[in-house]
Amino acid sequence: MIKKILISQPKPASEKSPYFDIEKDFNVKCDFHPFFKVEGLTAKEFRQQKINILDYTAVVFTSRHAIDNYFKLAKEMRITIPEDMKYFCVIENIALYIQKYVQYRKRKVFFGETGKLAGLIPLMLKHKTEKFLLPMSNVHHDDVCKSLDEKKLVYKECMMYRTVSNDFTEEEKEKFDYDMLLFFSPTGVKALKKNFPDFSQGNIKIGTFGTSTAQTVTDEGFRLDMQAPTSEHPSMSGALKAYLKGNKK
Repeated sequence: MIKKILISQPKPASEKSPYFDIEKDFNVKCDFHPFFKVEGLTAKEFRQQKINILDYTAVVFTSRHAIDNYFKLAKEMRITIPEDMKYFCVIENIALYIQKYVQYRKRKVFFGETGKLAGLIPLMLKHKTEKFLLPMSNVHHDDVCKSLDEKKLVYKECMMYRTVSNDFTEEEKEKFDYDMLLFFSPTGVKALKKNFPDFSQGNIKIGTFGTSTAQTVTDEGFRLDMQAPTSEHPSMSGALKAYLKGNKK
């Protein structure tokens, strides 16, 4: 019987989150604890890469973290971003997030439909005379660069933030008594082993979002009990709801 679920993400800011509905509908308790957190590089650390932000006429954003840290570093280094800077975002909601820092209507903002860099490349090719800056984390796939190299786009990859383990306190470790764990990234799965080296899965169910996260679960020697997205359940909350329904029967 599943009564207590650990969701490895920050607690939703909105009370309308589907996870709160799941708590009521299935009489379960959902705890939220990200297994990792994102830290921005300092201006001093960034300068060690010998990259001048103003050498580039366009920026490619793959996440909100990239946007936050790009503008934070520019501010720290007292760099004024030109009015004609172009922004290429992997998906619309990331493009809209730029409004936090600049007036959207005054900028040239482009976004893909797939949420992946591959979906953005056709737009970048229409602006192939631009010099693209690609802010990244310390954890990313090399296939991003391969795709850009194949299209002969002029770009520079740089690290602006890093992913680090969000360790549990000793008190939290003692209270670690969950019936189900939900992971959203390979980093989260690896952080479980870091925090609990002697972790034994037993009857604890493990659910994942994304194929690479699912693969990491099996690579680490754990049993995968629930996977999202699927054609029927594109969200983690939808997949969880269906799993709990099946479990109830």
